Amino acid sequence: MDEMDESGGIPYAWRNLNPGQRYIKVDNKMLFPYPPDVNVLEFPPNKEVITILAKQMARLVLEIDFSIVSKSGHGVRHSEAEAMKLVFEHTSVPVPEVIVTSFDGEKGNIHMTIIPGTCLEAKWDVLDTQSKESICLQLWDLISKWREIPFPPLLDGLFQCSADGSPSRDPLLEDLQNPRRPLTSDDELRERIYERYLYFGGLRYEHTLPDMLPRSDRSVFTHGDIAPRNIMVDDENNVTGILDWEYAGWYPDYWEYAQIMRPAFYGDFQDLMDKTAPQRWDLSGINASRKVLF
Repeated sequence: MDEMDESGGIPYAWRNLNPGQRYIKVDNKMLFPYPPDVNVLEFPPNKEVITILAKQMARLVLEIDFSIVSKSGHGVRHSEAEAMKLVFEHTSVPVPEVIVTSFDGEKGNIHMTIIPGTCLEAKWDVLDTQSKESICLQLWDLISKWREIPFPPLLDGLFQCSADGSPSRDPLLEDLQNPRRPLTSDDELRERIYERYLYFGGLRYEHTLPDMLPRSDRSVFTHGDIAPRNIMVDDENNVTGILDWEYAGWYPDYWEYAQIMRPAFYGDFQDLMDKTAPQRWDLSGINASRKVLF
């Protein structure tokens, strides 16, 4: 490897990074084909093996030297790292352990441990109904665990916010004003949804939406994006990890259920999560708002 022919390389650039492919990166400048018999333990500091796990929306997720995962790019925020730290510290839920982070404005980089297993999205369609229901029950059990994470004293007074106390970027809740107003109660949260509904042209439920929106008397920690693409399982279909905590934070207690039941994600995963849910809510107001705001 020390005598690698640099004529066989390509520039380390966004356009050359193909999801699912593995490369040898040299000097953070060049990519070379990955030979399967290479020993990464013999690599000098300027060389590493990278596997492209995901690439979308100016974000890149890499596995580096088979030992850590790096998530970097636009929109990778401190709140995502804080969410994983909270879950790791306060629960037994399997999540990546945050190793090191760096943030600069809207760009960030999170280095974390690897979660073993296979992405549920890759095998869901070939599972039998019993296995699918088992996974859904496991997920609700894990959800119940992170819902019990204590509200940090530093965020006292807030009702809804991201894991680090920053304002939510959810299309239902993003403030129309600047500076952004904190949401300190369920009434304010429902008013925010209604304000956005009217601002973006919602007419059908102009006079009835406030009464249609669900009410909540408590704020709980919420992942906010539970879907097969963010779930890892082993060969026995045991959940081995929950990924992608970028939307996580403190939300009304119905929010996790509402996010899982988003109309855009109809399918038997959603059907079975609904069937196995320990509690259901009337989402007519949320769904009416989504038709306007999404």
